[in-house]
Amino acid sequence: MNTKTHEAVVFGQHPLTIEQVNAIARREADIRLQDDEAFCARIRKGAQFLDSLLDREGVIYGVTTGYGDSCVVSVPLEQVEALPRGLFTFHGCGMGQHFSAAETRMILAARLQSLCFGMSGVRLELLQRLTQFLQEDVLPLIPEEGSVGASGDLTPLSYVAATLSGERKVLYRGQVRDAAEIHKKLGWKPLKLRPKEALALMNGTAAMTGVACDVYARAEYLLQLATRITALNMVALEGNTRHFDETLFLAKPHAGQVQVAAWLRDDLDGIESPEFCLNGLHRLQDRYSLRCAPHVLGILADSLPWLRTFIETELNSANDNPIIDADQERVLHGGHFYGGHIAFAMDSLKNLIANVADLLDRQLALLVDTRYNHGLPSNLSGAPSDVAMINHGFKAVQIAVSAWTAEALKNTMPASVFSRSTECHNQDKVSMGTIAARDARRNLELTEQVAAAVLLAARQGVWLRQQQGQVEMGEALEGMLLALASDYPPLTHDRALEAELRQCVGQIRERIWRLYA
Repeated sequence: MNTKTHEAVVFGQHPLTIEQVNAIARREADIRLQDDEAFCARIRKGAQFLDSLLDREGVIYGVTTGYGDSCVVSVPLEQVEALPRGLFTFHGCGMGQHFSAAETRMILAARLQSLCFGMSGVRLELLQRLTQFLQEDVLPLIPEEGSVGASGDLTPLSYVAATLSGERKVLYRGQVRDAAEIHKKLGWKPLKLRPKEALALMNGTAAMTGVACDVYARAEYLLQLATRITALNMVALEGNTRHFDETLFLAKPHAGQVQVAAWLRDDLDGIESPEFCLNGLHRLQDRYSLRCAPHVLGILADSLPWLRTFIETELNSANDNPIIDADQERVLHGGHFYGGHIAFAMDSLKNLIANVADLLDRQLALLVDTRYNHGLPSNLSGAPSDVAMINHGFKAVQIAVSAWTAEALKNTMPASVFSRSTECHNQDKVSMGTIAARDARRNLELTEQVAAAVLLAARQGVWLRQQQGQVEMGEALEGMLLALASDYPPLTHDRALEAELRQCVGQIRERIWRLYA
């Protein structure tokens, strides 16, 4: 278990942040459920109202009716208790890889927070057991594939409902075990889900929202890392630092773009740009992948705040159906399970992320090419002259980066436009939010690989430039190079770089380097 480095996260009436969900995913925060009397009374009131409706034989979707297109089918009261188990049972058809342990914690956190809104008609005991799952790290094995994002993440979340009931498989302390076995081990009695509880667990956006919290945090770090890599490449390529002049960016003051330019100025402070001449080695204007880096990265920087609003609003909402208004004793049938906001956020982010990959790929192309790298060796090879002809430096890495970038660019097709009519045309317009979130995560994986490769190439480029003479750098870049030096020695003779690339990707995902405040 990781050391707890964050304040305890309390599930209840106070909103959660993306950072808190990520702390839960990393097991860096203790978890508890709000337990004051007012909160507990609010949760109990919703469940009691549903019970009173059942006593009056009220018609409630998913409680006294079938699901989806079967909402016209009446369920007799003697069968109401069996309906929840039936719901999670027939939805047990997920396929593909399982969500990672970290993602599963985020999914559980998203579902628990939604149910804490107090408008889902579930018992307090259900919230307590979900909290215990997170506290004891009992993680349902949830297949990634099978959700169209409305009515919510039905199939993925059926695995949460089933494991709370002591069925299917969980990951516990690194081992796949039967849920019933772990309940017995921990002294728990599996829940017998009450009417509406399976629907409340499943008919929501927790899977896509959990993944979105992960994607957002990683994209936020990627923005800063790509800026730092650009600064290193400016040094390696002897770029024109005047491209990031403060007055220049006040003329087009997009806030994120201005911020990226300021970060670059801070990194490059004190570095003198080479003299430029029409027929000399250096150009008056650097190529776009350097000169326009704030404009490319600035779009991501400017988009993150409003994408955060989409994700955190979804996280802190009651997003199942029907909504239980116990205060006014109403059952409100709606469509809050629709994951359109998450779908749009993830479709947008995967586009922005792919543009980061493309930017860094173009920078690497300049680094390895003697026509554009201002006197660096071909392919950044550091081999001595007597064996230079049999060493190829970063040649293959540049090819691999091109492949990863191409795949990321290919994945930018928005998932949200591929709505399919499902379930006998009851779900005739769906969000595809979970597919969008998984696509965005895949683009992140690819772009983190690109960033790792270009970071090592930038480190090599600066080292080669240092071999040519004095290179002045500020504290931030010196510190970054020092942090890289122990794990990634200069490439003086060709070696297989896979292990180093994998290690660097892991360090990026762990966000081990402190970049900008």
